[in-house]
Amino acid sequence: MRILAAIVTYNRRALLERCIDHVRGQTRPPDGLIVINNSSPDDTVEMLEAKGVRYVTQPNVGSAGGWKRSIEEALAGGWDAVWLMDDDGYPHPGALALLEARLTGDVPCVSSVVLCEDNPNRFVFPFPVLDRRGLPVMVARRRKIRHLDRLRQVAGGDTYPFAHLFNGALVSTEAARRIGNVESDFFLMGDEVDFFMRLRRLGPVLSHLDAHHLHPDVSGRPLDPAKFYYYVKNTIILNRRYFDKVWARHAMAVVAALARTAHRNSIPQALSYVAGPRAPVLWKAVSRGLSGRVGKDFDG
Repeated sequence: MRILAAIVTYNRRALLERCIDHVRGQTRPPDGLIVINNSSPDDTVEMLEAKGVRYVTQPNVGSAGGWKRSIEEALAGGWDAVWLMDDDGYPHPGALALLEARLTGDVPCVSSVVLCEDNPNRFVFPFPVLDRRGLPVMVARRRKIRHLDRLRQVAGGDTYPFAHLFNGALVSTEAARRIGNVESDFFLMGDEVDFFMRLRRLGPVLSHLDAHHLHPDVSGRPLDPAKFYYYVKNTIILNRRYFDKVWARHAMAVVAALARTAHRNSIPQALSYVAGPRAPVLWKAVSRGLSGRVGKDFDG
């Protein structure tokens, strides 16, 4: 199997270099490496040229546009699979070998589990408890699995039929050809969920519990108005496309965005989206989400 590793970057030169070094240090190295540079204004290009890494620079079209370009490069180059990741995490040395072994004909994608680099038993992105259809449960005593040892107990094996994509995800290019590329109009949020839902139409999309991708803990990163907007709008669009009990899920998306803002920014900032100067951001996100308007349309 010929595998292309693709890293999407924007303005994180030091973290990108760390990621490149870990990709090159795999026990089963990828057969090719490319960096998709979303017009980083720092010295990313100089570093890539010094390290002899192939790269393409494009306008800053968001993470979704970066994943789309990565898959385009893999398809154009005739690669069998593309290993997708962003710049701030890095793979454990044996990750790619484990993923390749599970990317069989009926499995379109196998992903690493994304662990906090300072606490490698804790997930950066908690895993959902799944219902009988393999979708996240909406109402349950426990909806999230936050630790690797607990997921091992639930899974009863070394894989789990859910994945947080684009942090060490190995995707079959034949699968991408069949379902279509990442929808870049999602821009910042939701593109990975949409792609996951389309991939699982072809077969199980798995996380390999022994393939580890280490990543900074993002639970405290501030949520700026643009990310708040795209999270709410795009989650509403995804609810309508793929899930049941959509109105309840819409309400939960708004509550989640407000709760994250209260936790990461401040309670007053969260309240400002409800009855303050940022209220138009919330109402436009809801309105445009309900109308199905996918696109880069945040106007501040």
